[in-house]
Amino acid sequence: MKWLLILFGIAANASASVLVKLATREPMSLASPLQILFNPLLIGAVASYGLAFVLYGAALTRFPLNVAHPVTTAGAVVAVGLVSWLGFREPVPFTTAIGYALLVAGIVFLALGMRNG
Repeated sequence: MKWLLILFGIAANASASVLVKLATREPMSLASPLQILFNPLLIGAVASYGLAFVLYGAALTRFPLNVAHPVTTAGAVVAVGLVSWLGFREPVPFTTAIGYALLVAGIVFLALGMRNG
């Protein structure tokens, strides 16, 4: 159950990044701050970041900081990388793919350490 907090937090954080990307596909004009402020995708992104923050706080009541922070951060990085590659068809160089694989390995080792510690 406690790992669901982390997973949903990762999903909320990654969703926020994707919503920002979708909201900024066309250049935003700083001349119209209200247009930016009331952009529904950006409002959704702010809400998703807020949810991610709340879920992270809840996760910190169940995990040590030295596990919760790296797992949520690395998990969000990997999730955004997958969405950028699969959803936006952005290139993922080989070295970047290796970096993602190392992040996943780090998450696995941190999770295993929670089981044994």
